[in-house]
Amino acid sequence: MIETPSIQWFPGHMAKTRRLIQESLKLVDLVLEITDARIPQSSRNPELDKWVQNKPRMILLNKADSADAAVTAQWLEYYRERGITALACDCRSGKGLNRFLPAVKELLADVMERRRKKGLVGGAVRIMIVGIPNVGKSSFINRMAGSKRAKVEDRPGVTRGRQWVSIGTDMELLDMPGVLWPKFEDPAVGEKLAFTGAVKDDVIDIELLAMRLLGYLRREYPHTIEERYKLVGTGYQELDEFELLELVGRKRGMLVSGGEVNTERAAITVMDEYRSGKLGKITFDRPPKSEVSE
Repeated sequence: MIETPSIQWFPGHMAKTRRLIQESLKLVDLVLEITDARIPQSSRNPELDKWVQNKPRMILLNKADSADAAVTAQWLEYYRERGITALACDCRSGKGLNRFLPAVKELLADVMERRRKKGLVGGAVRIMIVGIPNVGKSSFINRMAGSKRAKVEDRPGVTRGRQWVSIGTDMELLDMPGVLWPKFEDPAVGEKLAFTGAVKDDVIDIELLAMRLLGYLRREYPHTIEERYKLVGTGYQELDEFELLELVGRKRGMLVSGGEVNTERAAITVMDEYRSGKLGKITFDRPPKSEVSE
């Protein structure tokens, strides 16, 4: 078993965002937490439950088109059983977002009725958008607004300040910068965040990361790497993770003088191919089996 250093990444601006979220709760009717459908649990900030408290809340599993559809269905059932409103979608394409507004109206029906009784009608519903870096908050806002109102880049730490975006006359979205938490208690969480790009690559050993990714795929999606890297009949299941990375590099002809494998180049290739979707639809988190309906 190869030990992987714990991944920690908590830039100073994230402490400020934490305070900003807490201070802004009184301004909104609903908190929308956007997560990554490939890591539904690992991409949820565990401190949000404490900050949000009793404010109405919804979870959006974004990037569902890149996740294992069967596992996404398990997560949606998991949340449904707990009375949590959750939707799966792909914010870049807009797939699944047609269910968002009806779900908001259903979730806030009691709030709207109380306002009506007080004579407060016609005001926009205000929704705070929260989530860790790189889960697609800006893509969601741009898709809902029908224009590129929020900056979108496929790297963490792009949105740095609070901004309001109006969606017609009925809704206002409060975009918050992505915020991680100070310490990942489970090292595997840090790895999963790194796999999907929520943690900057320059704080991680790329070879170790690729080794861990290959190890996971070997356990959960063996056919994926067998086909992609032509591993059938190689005995790859018996190798340690570094040897597996070497084998992948050798299969791709990534050799240096003396016949050694350029494992750094192999690692970069593995990570690039995963992130570009060439390794298929992969999910790294699964709900507890005992709590998913049969």
